[in-house]
Amino acid sequence: MEAFGVLNFPTYLLGTILIILLPGPNSLYVLALSAQQGISAGWRAAFGIFLGDSVLMLATAAGAVTLLTTYPLLFNIVQYLGAAYLAYIGIRLIISAIQTWPRENLQQVIKDTPVSKSAPFRKALLVSLLNPKAILFFLSFFVQFIDPSYSEPAIPFLVLALTVQICSAIYLATLIYAGNYLADAFRKRRKLSALSAGGTGAAFLGFAGKLATASALS
Repeated sequence: MEAFGVLNFPTYLLGTILIILLPGPNSLYVLALSAQQGISAGWRAAFGIFLGDSVLMLATAAGAVTLLTTYPLLFNIVQYLGAAYLAYIGIRLIISAIQTWPRENLQQVIKDTPVSKSAPFRKALLVSLLNPKAILFFLSFFVQFIDPSYSEPAIPFLVLALTVQICSAIYLATLIYAGNYLADAFRKRRKLSALSAGGTGAAFLGFAGKLATASALS
């Protein structure tokens, strides 16, 4: 992938998969809608999320490309801040996993997730666009894997964005077609979910350290 201006693509792919697998507002909405209203409603919600995430990633890429082409030093500063934010996410995930270990019940979360009987596409689009942490996460994560010397910085951002959308589509399709089963599985395996969150947090701490070191050496 270095030919397209993408650095450490296997690390990026692993991080993308881990963060997508964590229950968040987007995935919980699709899961709840599919479990309660069926596959068709689930897919309409999924397309709303695809569009919302695309808008956020486009906004992120536009801002980062401007920094890269106009203020290279500021782009490097953003890389360090991004690594720090990834470390912060990792720490919060580990703390959350420890705190929720004895009482986590995603089945109740799924039941309590508000779903609309009409316009699931529009509702899911709003859920995606109003996720306050999404654009900050995209900015902190994407910039770590962009080669600053690449002549067309928009191309690596496109590769990274497509990777996110493909992984997200596979995951949301799984939630849609196995909504009821997964809802029950989350209830029965709540400690496994906490372990997953803690493991993802540890992985993101590792990513942050590795990426910060790589930025310092570049």
